[in-house]
This record gives sequence, C-alpha cells and structure tokens, in this order.
Amino acid sequence: MNAIGLVECKNISKGIVVTDEMLKSAGIVLLSSGSVCPGKYVTVVGGELSAIHASVDRAKVIAEDALLDTFVIGNLGRNVLEAVSGSVEVTRKRALGIIETFTAASAIEAADAAVKSGYIELIEVRIARGMGGKCFVSLTGDVSDVRAAVDAGAMLAAERGMLINTEVIANPHEDLWDSIL
Repeated sequence: MNAIGLVECKNISKGIVVTDEMLKSAGIVLLSSGSVCPGKYVTVVGGELSAIHASVDRAKVIAEDALLDTFVIGNLGRNVLEAVSGSVEVTRKRALGIIETFTAASAIEAADAAVKSGYIELIEVRIARGMGGKCFVSLTGDVSDVRAAVDAGAMLAAERGMLINTEVIANPHEDLWDSIL
C-alpha cells in the first residue's frame, strides 16, 4: 500500500453510499469509515496510487453536492496514520505546535505537509469528534522545526480555505503536557 485517499461528505447517508461505491470501484482497502461531528461522514482508503485516484474520482461523482473535501496522498509522511488513530508515543516534550482546520481532509494533509517539512513528532490528528466538525494537528519538536512544520501545514490548509488557526508554544507548562499526552 503506497497511497491513501479520503472522502468527506456533508451527510452520513450519502457518505455510506459513497463508501460502498468506492469499495466496489477499485482494488482498495478500507482503513477507516464513519460519522464525525456535526453529522459528516469520513472514509479513508489505502492501496496503490492509481486505485486510490480511481476510487476518489468515483466518490466525487457519486457524492454530488454532499461532497465536502477529498485528498489523495501518494507517499504519506511518517506516523500520520498513527497520529490519526491516536497511537503515537511522544519521546520528548519540546515546543508544541497546533494547526486547526475545518475538515478532516485538510487536517491530515496539513499533518503530512508538517511531517515532510522538518524534524518533528506528530502527537495527534484529531478528527471532528466532539468539536463541531473542526479538526486539529498537534506536534512537537525544536521551536524552529515546529514553526516550519506549522507554517507548511497551515499554508496547505489556507490554500484550500480550510485553515482556522495555528499556534506555537515554545515551552509548554508540564501540566499542559499531562493533559495533552
């Protein structure tokens, strides 16, 4: 599996139909599928790049006006999927960076861009659960690397009109770290 794709729909029922059509249209693997706040549906698939493109293209046709966001990433950055699933172990607490977005697709793409921009560790990619549909990426590293990573992720999200905000905290309080990790 060398690629992933994501389709985010504005409503759950259409999202389920889109997911079914995606799975029937190409040789892909379902990585994640389900509803997120506020009544959106997100599907993540993996496989060969050409199959992912075909399934996401099919989803765009089926989703019609229910389509909110999509992406296809050919070479996903290190630990991005682990950060989405909340299974990353942070080895050192350093500067903290946050990228906040409107969609799951833009958050994952921002995380991918951040990882590829410098030496940082992803902490989490939180996808729209209990946050009114918003998403965020949290990461740590040296201050300069965190700033560069946040800027890279934010630029990508901003280009698509999906950026809400970014923050970098050079030296987070230990109690804050305890609440994050």
